[in-house]
Amino acid sequence: MKVVGVTFIRNAICYDYPVVESLRALLPLCDEVIVAVGASDDETRALIAGIDPSKIRILDTVWDDSLREGGQVLAIETDKALAAVPADADWVFYLQGDEVLHEADYPAIRAALHRWLPDGRVDGLLFDYRHFYGSYDYLGAARRWYRHEIRVVRAGCGIYSYRDAQGFRKPGNQKLTVRAVDAHIYHYGWVKDPSAMQGKQETFNRYWHDDAWTAANVAKAVEFDYSGIDALTRFPGTHPAVMAERIRRRNWSFDHDLTHNRIPVKDRLKALAERWFGLRLGYKNYRLLR
Repeated sequence: MKVVGVTFIRNAICYDYPVVESLRALLPLCDEVIVAVGASDDETRALIAGIDPSKIRILDTVWDDSLREGGQVLAIETDKALAAVPADADWVFYLQGDEVLHEADYPAIRAALHRWLPDGRVDGLLFDYRHFYGSYDYLGAARRWYRHEIRVVRAGCGIYSYRDAQGFRKPGNQKLTVRAVDAHIYHYGWVKDPSAMQGKQETFNRYWHDDAWTAANVAKAVEFDYSGIDALTRFPGTHPAVMAERIRRRNWSFDHDLTHNRIPVKDRLKALAERWFGLRLGYKNYRLLR
């Protein structure tokens, strides 16, 4: 069984991406990892090149900054990495630059990769998510945080990145048929130095919106204000071992009074429906086999 990892990254240092940690956690599960490195304003390429040259293959790319709708450029960059996957690969393991695997989940992931490879119905594997916000102590609690995403897809089937690179599709715009894995993706996209987070907000919103929208909706500031959040919960578990040094050198503080959580009424009603009737409400970008 051959597993190839893929990801894309640009300006990782400017925007404080934990991409080194992401790749180091992914490498033990992969025979090779392809990293599409966009032309950057910092030393991102050198950063990636210094991780593990024996297993990481860099694909130099140039982002099309004229694309300003729906995060389309992110899917295009993902597809560049997917196109470089060798023909003898069985699985493709996709992570974004702020997503990290926990070593405690390796056995479950490996078992799923082996178990479902012979089953031609299975196009990919579905992971649970933990979204950290503000600090490494809090998780997003509102329903707007996506709970599951596909992060492993079958190689050689023409599967491509969908919309803003959060999901995938098969030829004919078909949803993937997937199996759930008892493993989590640790998402640290909302845990950054506040100045780096502010810079990311000002830059990345341009991949979804025009300048007028960005000027009207993204506050101009030196640092991002983490206080404007609806609901969080404390994280009781452990972080991936690769994150230890990053967590240790955190140089900002954030605290949240959980009694001030504001859960929208529609979120409460959906949660009750799921609890009482076993309904799974909300958009699903996949078909789940049970």
